[in-house]
Amino acid sequence: NEDGTYKSSFAKFMTDDELKALVDAMEGEPGDLLLFAADKNKIVWDVLGNLRLEIAKNLDLLNKNVYKFLWVTEFPEFEYSEEQGRYLAMHHPFTMPFEDDIQYLESNPEKVRARAYDIVLNGTEIGGGSIRIHQDDVQEKMLRALGFTDEKAHEQFGFLLDAFKYGVPPHAGLAYGLDRLVMIMAHEDSIRDVIAFPKIKDASCLMTDAPNVVDDKQLEELSLEIAKSEQEQ
Repeated sequence: NEDGTYKSSFAKFMTDDELKALVDAMEGEPGDLLLFAADKNKIVWDVLGNLRLEIAKNLDLLNKNVYKFLWVTEFPEFEYSEEQGRYLAMHHPFTMPFEDDIQYLESNPEKVRARAYDIVLNGTEIGGGSIRIHQDDVQEKMLRALGFTDEKAHEQFGFLLDAFKYGVPPHAGLAYGLDRLVMIMAHEDSIRDVIAFPKIKDASCLMTDAPNVVDDKQLEELSLEIAKSEQEQ
């Protein structure tokens, strides 16, 4: 405010000096709106990133005729799940870590960077990929970091680990989402506006009338069985 006071949802929890320090850090002037988010880093980044985009849209600051490309690299290999109390693969458990970081796979998973990459256009991911693990010892360390015992790893992924022993060439890839690219080129805000036969809100398809009833022979061929609801039973 002009008189130096602050209108804030959290001002009562802070001292005047703390509030002034926040305003000074953001070079706030009377009449400015300063927006804050407080939580774990990932939540804060997601919230403020989406808020920034929403404000830019509302103020018509986005020029849809400008195309800005960006490569995102050095993703974290793992993310910690509070729910499960363990590390999970950020991309998938077959992504090659940086060679310098392999030493940290089991001791400091949070320090490991993945050799994964995304290409982004105007803030929208339009493609992504990674270099895959092709060595059995690295893959075993990766699985141990994810909480697999050696026995469990071989039980679930033995076919892969055994194949590595015969020599697998380094391999990598990148896949583009053509529909996302077309959406941006067509200046549309929704991917449903550019794909040929989009599903409607209830996930049904107006062209094929799916999902629909199928006959018993089709179910038999696919070894499927339809479970009856409690009401039908």
